[in-house]
Amino acid sequence: MTELRRPGGMLWAAYESLAMVFGLGLLALVCLLWLPFALLLLPILPRKTGERLGRRFISLGFRFYLRCLEIFCACDFDLDELDALRTEGPLIIAANHPSLLDVGLITSRLPNVVCVMKAAIMDNLLFGAAARLARYIRNDAPLETILGAREELHRGAQLVIFPEGTRTDPFPLGPCQKSTALIASRAGVPVQTLLIDFSSPYLGKRWPLFQRPSLPLKVSIRLGKRFSPSSDVSAFTAELEAYFREKLGQKSPLTVTNEQQQGAFS
Repeated sequence: MTELRRPGGMLWAAYESLAMVFGLGLLALVCLLWLPFALLLLPILPRKTGERLGRRFISLGFRFYLRCLEIFCACDFDLDELDALRTEGPLIIAANHPSLLDVGLITSRLPNVVCVMKAAIMDNLLFGAAARLARYIRNDAPLETILGAREELHRGAQLVIFPEGTRTDPFPLGPCQKSTALIASRAGVPVQTLLIDFSSPYLGKRWPLFQRPSLPLKVSIRLGKRFSPSSDVSAFTAELEAYFREKLGQKSPLTVTNEQQQGAFS
């Protein structure tokens, strides 16, 4: 048992590999179980009913999934600060993007969010039907993305977007795109920032999908500054990026470990 509990030991490495298989397998299973229902309900339910049901299932599904990771996979998710946003009205929720898990972390606590997603994910057999039922927004047509986001915000949803446009590379932050500022300007909705910290770069840009995690994995999400919308898109984007760089560069315990781990895989 001492060898199993000691990170770096052979048994611990085997446990990390089993945890990886369990985590990826459980996610695929949850998606597969919902897939036929999402495919069936998408064409027959009214839009409002379908999106409410779809978003609720995604939220509950990820909450169940993350809880299983905590119980069986030596993960610790500190997401309590997100609960303060549940009862708020329309917001653009802008976060840094260190890992593939980021959408699941946020949606697990916020049941009425719509995400701006890569078109490849929207077209994916495993994830696409659930995303379309929840009325998530494709990112492959910029004007349609902005108009679709504005429509969802005006209908009361909260929008999740990653200003970097892709997973962070290099750490602690990649360059921010103007899409967040454009949506905020068009919709007249404030931007609430989130600061996501991982203890390792697990499922980050340079972490292969089937490479075992470095456990225990600790993740936290902090509420950051809330920005009012601005018509000066370039200035807003620069201010948003500067804010993220300042806060993510303050070397929280998780960020320090994250960057140390990232250096090992560069």
